[in-house]
Amino acid sequence: MATALSRLMLLQPQSLAEALRLLRDEGPLVPLAGCTDLYVGLHFGTVHAPRFLDLQGLRALRGIRQHGDTLVIGALATYSDLIASPLVRRRLPILAEASRWVGSPQIQNRGTLGGNVANASPAGDTLPVLAVAEATVVLRSTESERRVPFGSFYTGYRQTVMRPDELIVAIEVPPVEGRQWFRKVGTRAAQAISKVVMAAVRAPRTRIALGSVAPTVVRLPRTEAVLAGGATLAEAQAVLVDEIQPIDDLRSTAVYRRRVSANLLAQFWSETARRGRSRGTEPQ
Repeated sequence: MATALSRLMLLQPQSLAEALRLLRDEGPLVPLAGCTDLYVGLHFGTVHAPRFLDLQGLRALRGIRQHGDTLVIGALATYSDLIASPLVRRRLPILAEASRWVGSPQIQNRGTLGGNVANASPAGDTLPVLAVAEATVVLRSTESERRVPFGSFYTGYRQTVMRPDELIVAIEVPPVEGRQWFRKVGTRAAQAISKVVMAAVRAPRTRIALGSVAPTVVRLPRTEAVLAGGATLAEAQAVLVDEIQPIDDLRSTAVYRRRVSANLLAQFWSETARRGRSRGTEPQ
C-alpha cells in the first residue's frame, strides 16, 4: 500500500546552520535532497518516517573545489555536476565515469553524492570509487565537525556511524596516484541496479573495491596484497572469490557474482597493463 503523502511533514531550512539546529532540536528528521531513492520508498510504503528535512536549498553544500591538494565535493553535488566538473574529470575520472551510469539523465540531475553515501546501499555505484580513492566523509552537527575515513563509515547493511544530529556536508578526496578503472555490471546498459560494480587503482599501490557483493561496499585487502606480492592473476582471482560475501537475491546469485567479480579483476589487470581505462556497463 502506498504511503499517504499528505500525512508527512517537510521542514525547509534556509541555511546549513538552521538545518543542523532543526536536526538537534526537532528530531528525529530524515534529511532529503535528490529523493531518487526516498520517493520510491515512500510510494511503496517501505519508508515510515513522518518528518523530513529538505536540504535542496542549501547552496553551501553544492560546490566542487580544490583545497590545497584535496578535492572537496559538496554533499549536494549531483551526478551531473560530477560528470561536468573539470576538477573531478582530472583528479578522479572514475567518479565522473560512475556518475554517467547512475540511472537516467533525470536521475543524474537530481541524485547527489551525499545521498548515495548516506543511503548506504551496497549497490551504490559511486561507493567503490570513494573506497579506492580513500576518501573522507565530513560530518557536521551544531556542536562539531568530524572527518570519518570512508573505510570506517559503514558498520553494516544500510548502517553508518552518523549520529541523528549530523549531516554529511562534504566528501574529501586526496590525490590518487595510478591508473584508475571502473566497471558496472547490470542487466542492461543503463538504468539498472548493479549486480556487481568494481573500482580499482593500479600502481604504485593497487587498490580494489567492489559493490553488491557484501552487506557494504568492500575493499579487498587480501586480493590487493597477493597482487602486490607478484601472484599470478589466477591466484589473485581465487583469493578474491574467497574474500567477498555475495548473496542470492532477485537480481542475481552468489555464484554469478563471484564469477563476474573474478572476470572484472582480470579485465582491470589486463586493461591497466595496457594503460587503458575501461568504461561503461555491460551485461555479463
